[in-house]
Amino acid sequence: MKRNIDISSSTRSRTLIYWVTTLLIAAEFMVGGIMDILRLPPFFSIMVHLGYPVYFSFIIGIWKVLGAVAVLSPRFPKLREWAYAGMFFNMTGAAASHLAVGDGVGMLVAPIIFTGLVVASWALRPVAHSGGALRFVSSNNS
Repeated sequence: MKRNIDISSSTRSRTLIYWVTTLLIAAEFMVGGIMDILRLPPFFSIMVHLGYPVYFSFIIGIWKVLGAVAVLSPRFPKLREWAYAGMFFNMTGAAASHLAVGDGVGMLVAPIIFTGLVVASWALRPVAHSGGALRFVSSNNS
């Protein structure tokens, strides 16, 4: 009986951590994307500082908003996978861009933290399977 309680508690914890990380990255990408589209500070000034062309802000902003929607969408698991990949590339690309222009370590903190949140959300994501229910991905699946 105790084993069932441990599994249930573990599943609840995993679900909670999944939703916290997912909502944080979705909020970051939605707000950041809107700020990029509207060319608002501080994100737009950072893009200019990094040397990206002005039009790139609109393009990346649209992709960020779409990615935020996709990671919250349970009906399109393949699309969600692509969104996670895009978020990972965006954040690691941001870190690399800051390094390329000689920014200090302080400018790497946010991209590294958000990369970690993206990876955590992806690793804990529920995956649809037959029967319409959701299950969590586990490295112990056979």
